[in-house]
Amino acid sequence: MNTHEVANKWAEMCRKGENIECIELLYSDNVTSKEMQGFPEAIVSGKVNVMNKSKIWLDNVEEFHKGVISDPVVAGNHFTAKMDYDVTFKEKGRTQMEEVGVFEVKDGKIVNEQFFYDM
Repeated sequence: MNTHEVANKWAEMCRKGENIECIELLYSDNVTSKEMQGFPEAIVSGKVNVMNKSKIWLDNVEEFHKGVISDPVVAGNHFTAKMDYDVTFKEKGRTQMEEVGVFEVKDGKIVNEQFFYDM
């Protein structure tokens, strides 16, 4: 898959709530995932570890009220998307979240992802 195809498949799967399946299908075995500085495990490497990070986040959500993912914007081997969420976390309560993800694609797989948001 080229970058456009990966980006569109990523958005399609995430919109359906298929986040774990998305990682299994589209991510490289040696992917790196970066969160904002100050976030626990701000940098995680390896598909299994990125999948576990996502599972922990999903397990902490009590209820999804709304989730919107923009259409990806592709530039060369990179794509970006804006994500807006309205979720209730088990320990923190209801939260409105807004973030931008930037992804790098190499050989048809996501090799880097980085998220930008207010802490």
